[in-house]
Amino acid sequence: MAAAFRHVVADFTGVSPDQASDTALLTGLLIAAAGAAGYPTTGAPVARTGGGAHSIVLFLDGCHLSVHAHPARGLVLLDILADARIDPRKALAVFTRKLRATDVRVEEHARA
Repeated sequence: MAAAFRHVVADFTGVSPDQASDTALLTGLLIAAAGAAGYPTTGAPVARTGGGAHSIVLFLDGCHLSVHAHPARGLVLLDILADARIDPRKALAVFTRKLRATDVRVEEHARA
């Protein structure tokens, strides 16, 4: 049986504090990433800030795109869980092009 979902996690390190603390930028990237991949969204992104970090979630049909940013550490964590029929690398590419990271580590998993 083929996997129903694809799960991509990406660690962007060496991101400037200006970019990692810009919730408007990160929110816009989530929206652009969903559009680039063709993911159907279920509403507007939800953003929360606390403890020196920023978390933003964009809900998809039964899945999500989320970003967690830690500006003091120069770290942005991207999480994509979506329908396996849609290529998550298109969403990842939006972040890779726009964030000025010194390193990007990506893992991809098939989910039942």
